[in-house]
Amino acid sequence: MHYSAILPDVIKVADEASERVLHIYQSDFKVNYKEDQSPITAADLASHDIIVRGLRSISHDIPILSEEGKEIPWEERKHWRRFWLIDPIDGTRDFTQRTGEFTVNIALIENGEPILGVVTAPALHEAYWGLKGEGAHKRDRNGKVRRIQVAEPKAARRVVASKNHLNDDTLAFIDSLGEHELVQAGSSLKFCRIAEGHADIYPRLGPTCEWDTGAAQAVLMAAGGKVQTLGGEPLTYGKQDVLNPYFIASGSWYR
Repeated sequence: MHYSAILPDVIKVADEASERVLHIYQSDFKVNYKEDQSPITAADLASHDIIVRGLRSISHDIPILSEEGKEIPWEERKHWRRFWLIDPIDGTRDFTQRTGEFTVNIALIENGEPILGVVTAPALHEAYWGLKGEGAHKRDRNGKVRRIQVAEPKAARRVVASKNHLNDDTLAFIDSLGEHELVQAGSSLKFCRIAEGHADIYPRLGPTCEWDTGAAQAVLMAAGGKVQTLGGEPLTYGKQDVLNPYFIASGSWYR
């Protein structure tokens, strides 16, 4: 499969989901809660349905793993060499709090690595995409598309973080960097801010799942950045446990 040939179709699927999500976002929507007390809305489910339908029309033979899909047993998933990984809405709390900083995420995983990723921010009217070996791009709110790349950091590291996840371990790591500047961003936009050169490093010393990170990691890596565990290993996908280890996302300078 030539991934560059299907990338425009994947972007169209993400845009269709984003349009529906934005319509619900601008309405008087209801918030429900899952068993783990995480919020879910009609937008999560609508986005899931649109993306699954769209991806199956692009590649009916590639399996799909979604946060809002049915649980797929490891006995089945362990045979997947390649699969779609989607988070219909990353940052549902940002959605329900109407901060605008939530995203729609589609990644293609191959041999444990995110090689294609599309991230849209419906309320911000922005989109990012990246493909291994072909670079990364951003489409701004005016529809202008430009190539993006990580920046060479200045003396003061620009650390991207979320107010919701500044725990003691994260604060200690940030302090260890020395002179720094905090850049606030929600959801998978943290990766994208590094990819476009607006931040330098994102330490995540708290829980995330594979679908939270796959698409944005693909964008960041295509833009010249990297994502690694605290031990310096690449952050990989298709594990039996979908929980990620703690990780550091950065431009190419870190380690």
